[in-house]
Amino acid sequence: MLLPMTDISEFINKSKLKKGTLEKLANILESNDIDIEEIGRIDRINVTERSVSDEEGNQQTSNTVSISINPRWNAGPEWPVVQQAKPVVVKYPASRPLSKEDVSNSGWKKCVVLPDMQIGFYLDAENNLHATHDDRAIDVALQIVRYLKPDLVIFNGDNLDFPEMSKYRLSPAFVRTTQASIDRAGLLSAQIRAAVGPDCEIRWLEGNHEMRISNYIIDNAVAAFGLKKANAPKDWPVLSIPFLCRFDEYDIQYFPGYPANETWINDRIRVIHGTHVVSNGSTAHRYLSNDRVSTIYGHIHRREWAERTRAGHNGPQTIMAMSPGCLARVDGKVPSTKGGIDLNGVPIPVVEDWQQGLAVVTYKKGNGDFVVEQVPIWDGWTIYHGKSFSSIISENE
Repeated sequence: MLLPMTDISEFINKSKLKKGTLEKLANILESNDIDIEEIGRIDRINVTERSVSDEEGNQQTSNTVSISINPRWNAGPEWPVVQQAKPVVVKYPASRPLSKEDVSNSGWKKCVVLPDMQIGFYLDAENNLHATHDDRAIDVALQIVRYLKPDLVIFNGDNLDFPEMSKYRLSPAFVRTTQASIDRAGLLSAQIRAAVGPDCEIRWLEGNHEMRISNYIIDNAVAAFGLKKANAPKDWPVLSIPFLCRFDEYDIQYFPGYPANETWINDRIRVIHGTHVVSNGSTAHRYLSNDRVSTIYGHIHRREWAERTRAGHNGPQTIMAMSPGCLARVDGKVPSTKGGIDLNGVPIPVVEDWQQGLAVVTYKKGNGDFVVEQVPIWDGWTIYHGKSFSSIISENE
């Protein structure tokens, strides 16, 4: 007989047991100190009745009662184990996002990092110039800079290509294009200053491609290295990028000395051009393994991002390493190990594992916090902070 979760008194009332038997059952429970409220289930009740003769020969009836029970706690809870969450009504106070003025007034600063433009040109069979940099991507980057009006802009290296001065074999299509590259970099200098206004700090890091001009002079005309205008010992050498591109006129700081050069946004995050090139998106992890500071780097032309948290004296310390990508063309027009040329020396289109973009850093000075945003660019277009930025330049040719 199974009576799950049955009240014992109800069972007794419905049973056909004799009153004496029920009394014995009650006595059994009481003698074993079992509270009727603690009984969860009655599994079995056996009643054995037998007759015996007493000394005088009279018949006497004797009942033996045995009971098998389970305690209430062994049967599990009487309520649902999982219940529906209580209904909640949430009311947020009216709020609005911080405006650019609010962010500025709270001590936050803005920095835009512009990576690897590879400004350069090649000539087609009719001697028409074609860019190796991506004018559409640069146009979008300038739009974002003009929109943000940042406190700091950093060119993180290889923004000039200089294939004529490369140590690698040169295609004839790139001959006599250096002047056009310098003119385009001079135009970029004027564009960036006009975009940010007079108060923004602009820094230009030397990368391995900018360093080509110094190496070329040292290797081929060392007597011309370091020459300056007459009686101007503090000026830039006349065969240097800052002089040729008129950086002083646009108040652009130049950081030579690749690969040792670097610049810091605040005390916790730096910008370098970089030396590592690791496949499968692992360059970021190389910097995280070697360094103990957050780093924005270039050189690889790919968008990458990785972070690592380590134990520190003041608790967990998280650093990040990221590459914004590049602002060069990604269709094989930039000379590379994957590139090829036709019989006129003109680059043949090829798929490069490169991605375009830039970085925006919101930061506080000193040892303050910072937030890095990676802004991708596709085919002369992106969306940043809900706003569409599209190049007005239809194509690079």
